[in-house]
Amino acid sequence: MNHPLMIEYHDTEWGVPVHDDRKLFEFLVLDAAQAGLSWQTVLLKRENYRKAFDNFDAEKVARYTEKRIEKLLANPGIIRNRLKMRSAVTNAKAFLKVRDEFGSFDRYIWQFVGGKPLITRIQSMKEIVAASKESDAMSKDMKRRGFNFCGSTICYAFMQAAGLVNDHLVTCFRHREVQR
Repeated sequence: MNHPLMIEYHDTEWGVPVHDDRKLFEFLVLDAAQAGLSWQTVLLKRENYRKAFDNFDAEKVARYTEKRIEKLLANPGIIRNRLKMRSAVTNAKAFLKVRDEFGSFDRYIWQFVGGKPLITRIQSMKEIVAASKESDAMSKDMKRRGFNFCGSTICYAFMQAAGLVNDHLVTCFRHREVQR
């Protein structure tokens, strides 16, 4: 993690509890885009994603047509994968349905951790897991609701990014800061 953008992301954003629906949708799209790639690859393209995906306005993304997807596929500033592009549109539609049912996506997603972040006590990088019983449950329920690119590993990465779980090492200065 030597890239300045990765360091800034770790030091200011990763693991901080998010309760803003737009930001949660952003993490859904970006974590799905990460599948098979490194987070650094996605993070370096994040600003381009914000522009290409109407600043992650789920209502706008849900209305994207095949023509719009073709335009996105021609954009060299984002990850050009047809399945991931379609997934963003599909997930935007599912996101809106969940928001309508629960009042907010925030209320829905935080139920998987009982409404408060899971605090891990990880001593070394070797202890970090790629999935959990909570991400398994989240993935299963999201798939049932029509989301895709939401396997347990992607859900766990989302949980880490959006602060549903604090996976900072206990020796990391951010572990205690994020808990506050």
